[in-house]
Amino acid sequence: MARSRHIATAIAVGVALACGACASTSSQGTLTPVAEAEGSTRVQILAVTNRKRSATDAGEMFTGERSEETSYASVTVAAPPGPAPTSGGFQLAGLTGTAPRNFVTVGADHLDKRAFSAAISAAAKQGGRSKVLIFVHGFNNRFDDAVYRFAQVVHDSGAEGIPVLFTWPSRGELRLNAYAYDRESAIYSRDTLEQLLDTLAANRDIKEVNILAHSMGNWVTLEALRGKAIGGGKIGHKIKNVFLVAPDVDVDVFRTQIRRMGNARPRFALFVSQDDKALSMAQFIWGGMPRIGDINPEQEPYRNVLAQEQITVFDLTKLPGDNAHTRAFDDITQVMVMVREQFDSEPVVTQGGRVAGARANEPVVTQGGRVDGKRASDRGKTRAALTTAQ
Repeated sequence: MARSRHIATAIAVGVALACGACASTSSQGTLTPVAEAEGSTRVQILAVTNRKRSATDAGEMFTGERSEETSYASVTVAAPPGPAPTSGGFQLAGLTGTAPRNFVTVGADHLDKRAFSAAISAAAKQGGRSKVLIFVHGFNNRFDDAVYRFAQVVHDSGAEGIPVLFTWPSRGELRLNAYAYDRESAIYSRDTLEQLLDTLAANRDIKEVNILAHSMGNWVTLEALRGKAIGGGKIGHKIKNVFLVAPDVDVDVFRTQIRRMGNARPRFALFVSQDDKALSMAQFIWGGMPRIGDINPEQEPYRNVLAQEQITVFDLTKLPGDNAHTRAFDDITQVMVMVREQFDSEPVVTQGGRVAGARANEPVVTQGGRVDGKRASDRGKTRAALTTAQ
């Protein structure tokens, strides 16, 4: 019995250490609107959630508890002037809101579904944008954590799509039982994300939907897409690209999810780090089953499976950064080279060469272990496979 308690304690500590960069960093009242610093850049985040609305803290907006209702919100964040800090280490302002290096909230409103759809259409018409970027966060994220993380990703990367945050009920706590709760919440939330995808697909002003998922958020994403494929016989032509960053998903489950979607599915880009300690700990918790986010894509059976399923793989292991689990966000400028190309058209690449302006330590990119593989449906419109930065 004592040994079991020691093991449980070790796991909890390990999760805390491994996921430290994912930790909830905000304080009470973070989403209370305040004054912004001169020269700030505003980023509007439209949020969809199945969290319970906060009854005690207006600046929290939503808690980590589950709701049977889908809620909507609009949060406008002011990004500070000057060079952007890394997205893995965003700073939040206190209630004064005037610190020049802090992100602050300058507007926060609850919406109903009609107002949310109207806001999407307004953003499309006013900004000349017909694409949406959905962000699905991972384990240990409060509502405000997810808002600020996504706002900084949008700000730092210059992503052109309308930012839509899908935030499921994570408690934002570093405890083993919180990890278990979050996992069940991820399962609980797949239908709500599927409904969001349907809502966006039905909007005539939106021509393309792309999804960026991180960690446990990949489970929600893959299950929602799988559900659409099963329920409607297809995922839908508007969903174009899915970016899977450090997925906390069992490799066998991943394979079955992808195959169940069929051939008429979006393009998938998988971002892995072989030194991801958070996913190593998750592997231990889940009975030793590898997570798809920390595999070696050049080893079998992964190489062959990824090639067969035509999944583009970015191995970020050699990129700098203290936390492999958030490495894609810590060096967002490099990673978003691919994202921008995916948004503009098919990526322009040279086989065995580099993307223009690439640095020597850029991520290794393969297509299922190959540089020249393309899905049959993409032939004729894809000019090349993604580059391998040597």
